[in-house]
Amino acid sequence: QVQLKESGGGLVQPGGSLRLSCAASGFAINSYNMRWYRQAPGKEREFVASITSTAGSTNYADSMKGRFTISRDNAKNTVDLQMNSLKFEDTAVYYCNVLYGPSRVNYWGQGTQVTVSS
Repeated sequence: QVQLKESGGGLVQPGGSLRLSCAASGFAINSYNMRWYRQAPGKEREFVASITSTAGSTNYADSMKGRFTISRDNAKNTVDLQMNSLKFEDTAVYYCNVLYGPSRVNYWGQGTQVTVSS
């Protein structure tokens, strides 16, 4: 059974850092591209970052470039998101995502809350 479980969210001041982690089970992350999304209150869910299964190539939304870093630990079967220089507008629930299997079924974790506040 495919499961994704996010952790690491919390309350942080502007300019601070947090590291989110997504623990995957039921599949090997090194066989799939993995993604992070976020959803702020009253807004649609938006793409944050992705990492490919093979070369580990990364891609980021423009507003996250230079501040966020996605990485993958195949041995632990986890995908992390290091977030630096956090801003008020980064406040959101952050979700891990995978399109799984030949049918590319969309799986999401339960999300982890990130609140940037002074």
